[in-house]
Amino acid sequence: MDAVSATTRLPDDARGASIALGNFDGVHLGHQAVIAAARVGAEGKRVAAAVFEPHPRRFFQPDAPPFRLQTSGQRARALGEASVDLLIEIAFDAVLSQMTDEAFAKEILVDRLGAARVAIGFDFRFGRGRMGDAAALKRHGEAFGFEVEVVDAVDDGHDPDKVSSTSIRSALQTGDMDQAERLLGRPWAIEGEVITGMQRARGIGFPTANVALGDYLRPLFGVYATATNVGDGVWRPGVSNCGVKPTVGSVAEPLLETHVFDFSADLYGRTVETRLMHFLRAEKKFESFEALTTQIAEDGKAARAFFR
Repeated sequence: MDAVSATTRLPDDARGASIALGNFDGVHLGHQAVIAAARVGAEGKRVAAAVFEPHPRRFFQPDAPPFRLQTSGQRARALGEASVDLLIEIAFDAVLSQMTDEAFAKEILVDRLGAARVAIGFDFRFGRGRMGDAAALKRHGEAFGFEVEVVDAVDDGHDPDKVSSTSIRSALQTGDMDQAERLLGRPWAIEGEVITGMQRARGIGFPTANVALGDYLRPLFGVYATATNVGDGVWRPGVSNCGVKPTVGSVAEPLLETHVFDFSADLYGRTVETRLMHFLRAEKKFESFEALTTQIAEDGKAARAFFR
């Protein structure tokens, strides 16, 4: 999949695409339905995903708590897996935030992107103060010469609420990894560079790969059965603690500490991706490191039992 920035007019070979437009944080089942609509109506055109970066919420609320479901790299890979040919990043800045809905349609979709067709979710809003909706985009499409396809809410069949990033965040914050996986269409995963930790777990034969959570949404802190890809495409079972390590002295930023079963390679400085498959227990402060050590062994047994 190719990637371009929409800071200026796209090159001619990137124009005229059938575009799925949105934030697409998570590339969940609802997002996939929008992409599928763009693909169905492409009629030989390239299928593109136009995404905002940074996320508008981060622009308007720079001090908001972390909320992202994916890194930009994870999103790009997920879009590629959804058969997107071209990823277009639209810089969300002060100028864009003040555009009217009509100006966005004309200056961004027509002048910069040369969109032939645009697919959006039913609740898509755009323009200054979220003034534009799906009906407005259809009107602008008729005026400026591009088609608009509006995709209805997607129901996963298990929950009365529509599939949305909000419902996925709610599932993650309550440790309901099965629900999060249903809505995403894949297990939720945290990706990052392995950093040096306290190395206390290494001393008890339980070495961990530590990854800072950064701008990821904070899931329910605790212990999870996990599967980790160390960069070779193999998902290895393991057990992870996500949180602030209250027993050994809380860390400044939450970490995902992962012990990969039956694996001993040095991972420091490498980028790994870990899927949180099943919530085992909540994070807690133990009376002693010895008590924590005993619990770590039990957590490992519980995670192995989950994979069996």
